[in-house]
Amino acid sequence: MKNIKVSRLENGITIVSEFIPYIKSFSLGFWFNIGSRDESPENNGIAHFIEHMVFKGTRKRSSKKISEEIESCGGYLNAFTSKEHTCFYGRGLAQHFEKTFDVLSDMVQNPMFKQEHVIKEAGVILDELRDINDNPEELVFDEFEKHLFEKNGLRLPIIGSEKNILSFNTNSIRNYYKQKYFNSLAIVCSGAINHSEVVQLAGKYLPKKYLAAENKRNASVENVVKHSRLEKDFQQVHIILGRKTYGYKEKERIPLNVLTNILGEGSSSRLFQAIREKLGITYQINTFINSYLDVSSFGVYFSTGEKQSEKVLSILSKEFKRLQTTKVSEKELKRVKEYLKGSMLLSLENTTNRMIRIANSLLYFNRIIPVEEIISEVEKVTPEEIHHLAKKMLNEEDYSKIEIRSRKKIQKAAA
Repeated sequence: MKNIKVSRLENGITIVSEFIPYIKSFSLGFWFNIGSRDESPENNGIAHFIEHMVFKGTRKRSSKKISEEIESCGGYLNAFTSKEHTCFYGRGLAQHFEKTFDVLSDMVQNPMFKQEHVIKEAGVILDELRDINDNPEELVFDEFEKHLFEKNGLRLPIIGSEKNILSFNTNSIRNYYKQKYFNSLAIVCSGAINHSEVVQLAGKYLPKKYLAAENKRNASVENVVKHSRLEKDFQQVHIILGRKTYGYKEKERIPLNVLTNILGEGSSSRLFQAIREKLGITYQINTFINSYLDVSSFGVYFSTGEKQSEKVLSILSKEFKRLQTTKVSEKELKRVKEYLKGSMLLSLENTTNRMIRIANSLLYFNRIIPVEEIISEVEKVTPEEIHHLAKKMLNEEDYSKIEIRSRKKIQKAAA
């Protein structure tokens, strides 16, 4: 923690930097507390659309110039939109830090949002949407959360709908950007950069006044149990069995992570061993936790052939009941804890992962949580705690089931 420093500037911007003296590069992110959760059905997809449009040019730089200025220095620019945040980020060598800061600052402050670019980018995003619709692994997760969070903004997909994508124009995009994106900004850096340099550049390239109003979000809803089936032209059956659970700030989230790993994370997990290794009836099977501020989605995803799906579901039920009735051994618990710790620490060998971890800590907890603190919480988890949590969380009557099955095979069977 001694290498991480935080400054809250008078203009409302928060700056966090982590100095790593033994590398020669950095990752720099401009974070906005805006995502698809903050949208309505009528403008769903606009945050993701804005993420694309910010790269299309400013008053000082064309789209091509934005790319050339960074890539000519050996750097890299990208962005992503999640359900709760938007991040524009760059990577590069330490001697080119100011250039990257300058370009990112210009992009987020002065996007042009020209109508001709909006029309062209709508075609690009529609192609991205079609890619998702052709990818059952992505589609089934969107469908799952649409049902699970049916009365909450979290139900909305990040990319939006074709109707909305085609409806956006210069005015709607510019108005949403001015209304939402100037209410929050956090700048997070990890790498061979001193904190004072980040603060100095913020003073040089960012406005003296910056709004910092709180982004209030609708509260989570009760667990919704629904079963849904989509029919698409895919070869495999894709199924999620899942439920709503603890959000980022709830203390049960760390034990739940441990339980999730025991059940279906990694090739030594129970589900992987019981279903893929012993029976060979699925290629993909894993548990997941998609975490948000006040709630998470938790479940099991798998794909298999039409004839094997019921067999996989029956084994899932057995493994759920086994965890509810029999405590995990100290040996298995230790293995899972080491796996969790190893995954966490290995991910931190990448400055972008470090930057994202720091930003999430700031945005969700308003403080930077040391890695050592998380590891300590993992170490504290006991077999009794896992047993209690399994009895509470692994009741199938609380689970929604979302299926994507082959339309062709269903039609053939009916004939």
